[in-house]
Amino acid sequence: MVSTEYNSPQTIIDNLHSAVIVIGKNLQIVFMNPAAEMLFHISNNRAVKKTLRELVINEHELFDRLERSLISGHPYTAYEDQLRVHNHKTIDVDYSVSPIQYLPEGKFLLLEFIRLKAQQKLSHEESILSQYEASKSLLRGLAHEIKNPLGGIRGSAQLLERELSNDKNGDDNKQFTQIIISETDRLKNLLDRMVGPKDIPTKTDVNIHKILEHVRQLVTAENDQVSIAADYDPSIPELHADEAMMIQVILNITRNAVTAISSTNADGKIIFKTRAQRNCKIGSHTYPLVARIDIEDNGGGVSEELHEKIFMPMITGHATGTGLGLSIAQSLVQQHNGLIEFTSEPGKTVFTIILPINLNNGTHNGVDK
Repeated sequence: MVSTEYNSPQTIIDNLHSAVIVIGKNLQIVFMNPAAEMLFHISNNRAVKKTLRELVINEHELFDRLERSLISGHPYTAYEDQLRVHNHKTIDVDYSVSPIQYLPEGKFLLLEFIRLKAQQKLSHEESILSQYEASKSLLRGLAHEIKNPLGGIRGSAQLLERELSNDKNGDDNKQFTQIIISETDRLKNLLDRMVGPKDIPTKTDVNIHKILEHVRQLVTAENDQVSIAADYDPSIPELHADEAMMIQVILNITRNAVTAISSTNADGKIIFKTRAQRNCKIGSHTYPLVARIDIEDNGGGVSEELHEKIFMPMITGHATGTGLGLSIAQSLVQQHNGLIEFTSEPGKTVFTIILPINLNNGTHNGVDK
C-alpha cells in the first residue's frame, strides 16, 4: 500500500503545479488547486460541495477504479483518457491516482491531471522558440557577410564624391554618389532591424495598463476608423520590464491589427485584455504567475500558410509591410523571458503576450477608467 503523510492538505496545493484534486469517501471533493479550477471550470469553493460524479459525467469505469483504489490503497495511472465534464465539454488527459493519508482524518486520493493539449501547446512553444533562434542565428551570419561589401561600396562612393569636387560637372554628378550612400545606409539599417534589437533591457517596475493606455492613445490618434476597447484585470502586479520595449511590442502588434482591419469592410474593433494566469509554462520553465495580454482584432485573419513562420523576419501578409514588426516584438518579449503566440480565423485574431511576473513585487497594476 502506498501512503504518504502530510501535515496539511494545503501542502499539496502549494507544491504541485499540475491540476490536482483531492477526494475522500464517496469521491467527495476535498481540495482543488488553481490549475484544476481552470481545467474543470469550477472554483474550489464550489467544488468542495460536490462529488467527482458531479464534476465528471457518466464516467462509471473511472468512478469504480477510484473507489477500488480508495479501499485498496493501490495507485494507478491512465493515459490518453477523454473525460466529459459538468459543462458538457470534453478534455483529453493523462492522469495519475495516488492514495494519501491525512492523520487522523482518514484515507484520500490525490488525482493529478495533465491536459494533452497543454503538452502539445508546450511542444509548439518550444518549436517557436527554437525556430526563431535558428532563423536569428542564420540572419546574424548573413547580415555580417552583407555588411562588409556594403561598407566597401559606401566608402568608395565617398571617395568618388571627393574626386567629383574637382570636376566642373561634379555638383551634378554628386547626386548619384548621394543615392549610393543613402541606399547603402538604408540596407544597413534594414539588416540591423532584421537581426533584432541590440539594446539590453533597462528593467524597472512598470504598469502594463499604463503602457496599453499609452499605445491606445497613439493608435487612436493615428487612425480614427478603429476603436480600441479595454478589458483590464486590475489585480495584475507591476511587471519588471523595459517600458520602452514593452511599448514597442504592443505598438507593433496593434499596428498590425489596424492594417489587417483596413483590408476588410468591417467596422474596425480592437480589444486590449489583461489577465493574471497561474502556473504557466513558457518553454521548459514554469512560472507561478504571469501576465497575459491579449490583443484581439476583427480583421481578415492570418493566412494559413503564414501560421508557422509569422514571427520570422521579412515575413508579411501585407503588400506594404516590412515583415519586421512581429519579429522585433517576439525578440523584445523573449528578452523578458516571455513569449508571443496567436490564434486566428477570419473576423477574430488574437495575439497573446505572456510575461512572467516577479512575485516579490507587492504593488498592483490597476488603472483608473
